[in-house]
Amino acid sequence: MICKFSSCPGSWGIEDSENPENTPWGIVLDQISNIGFKALELGPYGYLPSEAAILTEELNKRNLQIVAGTLYDDLISEESFHRIVKKTHETCRILSSVPIAAPLGSQKQSPPYYVIIDEVKPEREKLPRSEKAPMLSSDLWQQMVSHIKEIAKISYDEYGVRSVIHHHAGGYIDYLDEIDMILSDVSEDYVGLCFDTGHAYYAGIDPEQGIRRYASRIEYVHFKDVDKLVYDVVINENIGFYEACFKRLMCPIGEGALDYASIRRALIDIGYDGWITLEQDRHPSDTSNVPDCIKKSLTHLQKLGF
Repeated sequence: MICKFSSCPGSWGIEDSENPENTPWGIVLDQISNIGFKALELGPYGYLPSEAAILTEELNKRNLQIVAGTLYDDLISEESFHRIVKKTHETCRILSSVPIAAPLGSQKQSPPYYVIIDEVKPEREKLPRSEKAPMLSSDLWQQMVSHIKEIAKISYDEYGVRSVIHHHAGGYIDYLDEIDMILSDVSEDYVGLCFDTGHAYYAGIDPEQGIRRYASRIEYVHFKDVDKLVYDVVINENIGFYEACFKRLMCPIGEGALDYASIRRALIDIGYDGWITLEQDRHPSDTSNVPDCIKKSLTHLQKLGF
């Protein structure tokens, strides 16, 4: 396995680019660079500078490159689709115009990636078990499939950016059966999979087994860890996903419930080469220890042989 770790603004709690509590982007870039990362994700639409020349200058100052951008939105409704298309053009325009992380080993697809996420829905986010959560009708599912295909076609055909689907708590691509369905309905001609260990665990999927199950489609990986004590409270009290994150559901890797030795073995066994982004979702005002938490995660992973 040939891999390198990248970072993301989400570890500073930045999920909404307009939140006044966000850490300024310059500080985030400085801290990412000072920790020793060489690559990062763009973060939410509109957080980093949208002018490619300005962003390139800021990245070059810090010897940083971009590995991915994100679409986090309602993938289902027709009303949101025009907005999604606009975001796709603007994000992929940036991704095609700034310094990009290099491909690693024999990875299937080269960066950058366009990470496609169905946003958290109120009717789903407090039910992290598929047997309790409402499901989409066949018509609405096919509408979402159609939207994803069109987004992926725009990203690749017009900008050369590979799209990857990211399963996410509280959205309609979350549980094992939904990941199976979306990968069946949207072929690898359109998208790969961004496998997220933390969201897998939260949805009741063993991350090691998930990696093995989706070996042929995984093109990009996110690492998280989950505090089991907080998780149990969240599940028992039906707390929403982001509220759970604000209660420090996510913790430094090595301090939570996930077995990263087995995750490493699975990635080696499937022949994964590529970038892995470390994340620790939190409240944007709870950032005093972000660099320390990231360093703890890196230290644990390095001890395991990553």
